[in-house]
Amino acid sequence: MLKTFRGGVHPQDSKSYTRDKAIVEMPVPKKVIIPVSQHIGAPGNPVVKVGDDVKKGQLIAYNDTFITSSVHASTSGKVVDIGVYPSSYKNESLAIVIESDGLDEWALGLPMHRDWENLDIKEIHQIVRDSGIVGLGGANFPSHIKISYGPEKKIDTFILNGAECEPYLNGDYRIMMDHTERLAAGVKIAMKSLNVKRGIVGIEDNKPEAVKAMTEALKGTDVQVVAVPTKYPQGAERMLIKVLAEREIPAGKRHSDIGVVGMNVCTIDSVANAVINGIPLIERVVTVAGDAVAEPMNVMVRIGTSFKDVIEFCGGLTKTPDKIINGGPMMGYAQGSMEVPVVKGVAGILAMTKEALCDGDEEACIRCGRCVEACPIGLIPSMLSILGEKGRYEEAKEKFGILNCIECGSCSYVCPAKRNIVQYIRYLKNLNWEHSPHHK
Repeated sequence: MLKTFRGGVHPQDSKSYTRDKAIVEMPVPKKVIIPVSQHIGAPGNPVVKVGDDVKKGQLIAYNDTFITSSVHASTSGKVVDIGVYPSSYKNESLAIVIESDGLDEWALGLPMHRDWENLDIKEIHQIVRDSGIVGLGGANFPSHIKISYGPEKKIDTFILNGAECEPYLNGDYRIMMDHTERLAAGVKIAMKSLNVKRGIVGIEDNKPEAVKAMTEALKGTDVQVVAVPTKYPQGAERMLIKVLAEREIPAGKRHSDIGVVGMNVCTIDSVANAVINGIPLIERVVTVAGDAVAEPMNVMVRIGTSFKDVIEFCGGLTKTPDKIINGGPMMGYAQGSMEVPVVKGVAGILAMTKEALCDGDEEACIRCGRCVEACPIGLIPSMLSILGEKGRYEEAKEKFGILNCIECGSCSYVCPAKRNIVQYIRYLKNLNWEHSPHHK
């Protein structure tokens, strides 16, 4: 029997809204707003100008630094503006606005079919870099870096993260069910790229159909498909590696420092699509749900489509939502407007009323210790929230290990005082970032 990690919680998963709904392709919107910064690292520099005609899949923003990601047009049309717009990834970002011509024509040479088994490792690395793929589970870390670690890292294990423990979200589950063969090819591509022989697919045991589908698709390979215990945040990188590889990531270190690379389902599906079909990252699966949405769906959405257009495609709103959330209810971010665009890291759009959110008025910490019991990292979230209120970053870092926090939200979930613990932690982290030399 698999061991589990300490702490964690068991929130109502609310998967039933969209669990059994196959991925639906959304029509191309009339306009897309595509930020040049949708990833960790340097933003892309526009390589088009206002008035240019562009094609679907065409490169529109690029930066030649290593930690960055290319950006591509998600449909064909005319560039009508390049300016600063609100973003669902950052508060605002320079963005390229394309007005669709209704033709949705591919750029020259796209798509293309490749025999990936005959590609060498460096070719795979370059394709992933050129395709603008980032971590689509919300990390937004450029994927070409993760799949191109050299022998100095001594990577020996690749893990496909199919846990998808965040309530409501079903995009990864539907990819495992609807894109099974392509996803299986993506696992093999990633393992070849990393030159590893050991592969593990981790799927929470509340998704038996996905476990069965992936087991069948990977039959005859060295890849092991494992059903892991259902507990939030099982899909967090540190937790899944601990359970599957029985290795701990030391504080201040990354997965690659212990010989493991983990990537989520949507990311690897996009890697396969790029390597096999030559298609850059111009769309992604988004779960649209919540008690205010008329028809919850799993939607394939073009990058740059507004939240408003996506929700309208799902029948619009039946109630006035208290919050529109980018992502899931545990780790997601409330949005101030439905005009923000879907970017690469948007896994879900939730429209939820106050009743569904179970929000309450924040009160003073009562020192009950529930957040400490729930924290999977072993931190003292109550102290971090108090220091966050005071803006005392250095103390939070040196004495209470704030940088080890994965922002899973387990602490906020169990807090009887309704403390906004994760928001205080994010505030402190952002405060530090704003004063760091990297930000400047």
